[in-house]
Amino acid sequence: MMDKLVSEQREYFLSGSTIDVDKRIVLLKELKECVREHERDVLEALKLDLGKPEFEAFVSEIAHFYAELDYILSHLKRWSRPKRRLTPFVNFPGVSYTYRQPYGVVLIISPWNYPFDLAMVPLAYAVAAGNTVVLKPSEVSSNTSRVISKIVSSVFDERHVAVVEGGAEVAKALLAEKFDLIFYTGNPKVGRYVMECAAKNLTPVVLELGGKSPVVVWNEKDWETAVKRIVWGKCFNAGQTCIAPDYVILQKGMLDDFVSLFASWIKRFYGENVKASPYFGRIVNERHFLRLRTIIEAEKSNILFGGGFDEATLFIEPTVIKADGDSPSMQDEIFGPILPVLEMENIDDVIGFINERPEPLALYLFTSDAGLKRLFMERVRSGAFLSGDCLVHFVSVWLPFGGIGESGIGKYHGRWGFEAFTNEKAVMDRPRFLDLPIRYPPYKGWKFSFIKKLGKLLTNFGL
Repeated sequence: MMDKLVSEQREYFLSGSTIDVDKRIVLLKELKECVREHERDVLEALKLDLGKPEFEAFVSEIAHFYAELDYILSHLKRWSRPKRRLTPFVNFPGVSYTYRQPYGVVLIISPWNYPFDLAMVPLAYAVAAGNTVVLKPSEVSSNTSRVISKIVSSVFDERHVAVVEGGAEVAKALLAEKFDLIFYTGNPKVGRYVMECAAKNLTPVVLELGGKSPVVVWNEKDWETAVKRIVWGKCFNAGQTCIAPDYVILQKGMLDDFVSLFASWIKRFYGENVKASPYFGRIVNERHFLRLRTIIEAEKSNILFGGGFDEATLFIEPTVIKADGDSPSMQDEIFGPILPVLEMENIDDVIGFINERPEPLALYLFTSDAGLKRLFMERVRSGAFLSGDCLVHFVSVWLPFGGIGESGIGKYHGRWGFEAFTNEKAVMDRPRFLDLPIRYPPYKGWKFSFIKKLGKLLTNFGL
């Protein structure tokens, strides 16, 4: 079945049916209108899958998709044009260009935590770039997966874009096929498997992974705002965000103040009973709930705030844990509303601690010290660096989004999204009227002497 689907998509791509840019624009506009018609279905599916508050679901999944799609529509023609490049003197009188050519048949495997946005945004860029697409949404968020399938099938010929639903066995079958690009969003463990499968066919990959994104609060004057934004970033989508604050590092002696402010903002955001709040989401399924409960139980003696849970409703209370580098909560990405907090005495220890661990997808710093901002930007390796806030860099179409090392390979959003799904082809056009004999054998002595003198002359003129 999978081989037939991929074969039909390859045939469709090679026929040139996806090349026309105006046709791509028409299809993307139809996709936007179809999503508008199914907004309520998307919101209800996200509520069923993750218990997402409607506001969070709309701004992070639907509104962000619209913003990226509108940016694509307003820039696609310019992105698609060949771009004139300089031509070296030795190629005179040639003309040089670069041309962004689609890869071909693309596989997109999307995650469950933002199941609509992280499927549909890469899909929009892949279509905008002129590819055919096989989209595999996460089976964990099955309600959203069904809505995505319904929307896509209403707009696209299956030979152009097909949604394939199912579990790990379906993903494994797809990865056994030869694609021209694989775009995967998820965890590093599966990312390694995706890369291993891709390597068999030398298929390029874009891997959007995760990791333990640290927050450092150091020499910060506005503690109220700093902690408020950390609480929001940690609790958005119940902490199930690849760039959520995973742990916090504070200056020695600031732990009590941090916990007090954390508790205060939790109360202001969600009331006395977080479980009863309509603004706090739920854990996606029992397996992930049990994983988080295990962390809470292992850290029971170190809990400074929260620690409550309810298996029947998949609720995990926002929880602060006093931790160190060996704590159970510091071993893997948490992906839930649990926040380990560490104290350190000097900034070199902080930088060393972060750099000794796998590179995070995001690094957050709250400080009033401009020199410290520059120090962290230059010395700490991370996919992104955000000073003074959490999460919000994700929505910018003017910034690339992606990781480094353990946190990912490749970037997207804005023009980086179009570039992720295209190959930049070098193009040179040389006329035949000037054909110097020096390049051809036999290579007489005067030719070598002339080339050496020419090279020195060009260097002196800066050419």
